Amino acid sequence: MLVHDPESAAGGELTVLGGLKTKDVDVVVSKPGIGPCVAVSIKGTLNAFRNLTNRMEEAVGDCTNLHISYPNLIYGFLHVIRANKEGRLEPEAAHFLKADEAGNVAANDIAIRGDGEVVESILRYHDVLLGLAGRDGVRNDISRYEALALAMVEPEGRTVVADWPSAASPLRMEKFMDAIYRAYDQRYVYAAPKLVKRTTRLAWRDDSPAFDERQAVTFVPRLGP
Repeated sequence: MLVHDPESAAGGELTVLGGLKTKDVDVVVSKPGIGPCVAVSIKGTLNAFRNLTNRMEEAVGDCTNLHISYPNLIYGFLHVIRANKEGRLEPEAAHFLKADEAGNVAANDIAIRGDGEVVESILRYHDVLLGLAGRDGVRNDISRYEALALAMVEPEGRTVVADWPSAASPLRMEKFMDAIYRAYDQRYVYAAPKLVKRTTRLAWRDDSPAFDERQAVTFVPRLGP
């Protein structure tokens, strides 16, 4: 059973041995005798959205590198973009965003145009990521991720932009963990019944302090008996 223990939290990445080079990964779940089972790489972009092609190359390389060493690895990629809106550059953002001659956010740093539409460079990036998602078996293309999500966050209030990507997109944030759990269960539990006692996902205790009414729980917990 899982119990919430804030004192156990620690920062830092875990270094994973890839087929081409080691890779520092933000979140890694590893099991003794099996190795890394789940890994999640998290990226954030504040500006220079025309340069997202560099992120595309990194995403393909990172995924391929780790899947060479661990074909069974459930690998997820989560990318968060700052939803810079066209218009006046706010003083608090001036240290990482550029301004044009009129004092507005520079064109390369705009994520959402004045008409509310997402800029073309980000739309193209979304479409490229679609091609990297959906790996559902160890014999599939190692350059694809088992789970992939793209989201934009409003600077005011730090909330996720609700209507982008579209509800039909497999890159929606709320679909990310479901994809990881589904891939993990299929690969490590149902496909390997003799390992079930070691690989079955743990569940939260229903009386865990993590669900204290004073805390904002924004997910549906997997509860134990």
